Amino acid sequence: MRKGLFIFGIICLISACQSNQNVSSDTTSSGTIHVSAEEIFKPVLEEQIKVFKSSYPEANILIEYKSEIECLKDFQSDSTRMIFITRGLTKQEEGAYKNKLAFTPTFGILAYDAVAILINKNAPDSLYSLNELRNILAGENSKQVVMDGSNLTGVVRFLKDSLTKEKPFGKNVMSTDGSNAVIEYIKSHPNAIGFVALNWIGDKYNVNQVEARKQVKTALLECTLCAEKGLYAQPSQSTISRGEYSMSLPIYYILKENAPGLGSGLLNFMSLERGQLIFRRSFLVPGKMSFQKRNSSMK
Repeated sequence: MRKGLFIFGIICLISACQSNQNVSSDTTSSGTIHVSAEEIFKPVLEEQIKVFKSSYPEANILIEYKSEIECLKDFQSDSTRMIFITRGLTKQEEGAYKNKLAFTPTFGILAYDAVAILINKNAPDSLYSLNELRNILAGENSKQVVMDGSNLTGVVRFLKDSLTKEKPFGKNVMSTDGSNAVIEYIKSHPNAIGFVALNWIGDKYNVNQVEARKQVKTALLECTLCAEKGLYAQPSQSTISRGEYSMSLPIYYILKENAPGLGSGLLNFMSLERGQLIFRRSFLVPGKMSFQKRNSSMK
């Protein structure tokens, strides 16, 4: 009997050791975490992670850039603890994760980007109203449109939810392989328009973006909040924060950690002064620092 209890005790000890090997050993400043992020936020997130890792060299952030819908699929797996997309969780999604994990993932806005209308430097048209964009996207205008993917990226979902609503995109709308491909297409097609996140084209300190702007530019969009009618706005920090540029785009984090880990450490960094200054330096609008942002209207 004693021999049997001894053997049972040894088995339990071995099992416990094996179980402990599977427990995540990362801290807020070290270890490894898998992250998925919307491709449209790649330039600014790459800068955030570079600075974070320079301060915490033992932190290993394995980040993959893909469409928003693919990020949400990754978040359902155990390996991916953090994602960056253009929206938070719905009440239904919160409930589903709480049932699965026994706690609800946290989410919130880190900063505000914008959907920029990209046109060739020699394009004849540089002013667009929301109705004109709706008509173009619905195919009621023959102008060629190029986007960052055929799957549900953040830009595609935003345009469908905010502009076309129930209407499908027209045959004049084509997809490319990511934001950089949109920029390259517009460089050689003066009569086409493209849609990209501002952080791909609006950073005046980024050498590649400065070079690209020699061949492309951002169009002006009608200001729906301006008291004076007939005014148009470029996407910028000031027009986004004042609500003058109608197509602002939030950068959301969603994190599933019920104890402080590397995801929490990265979130804290991006939420506090250094991380928020990186957003501001990238010509985006920080979402955690004190500023005034008016909600724009998509009438």
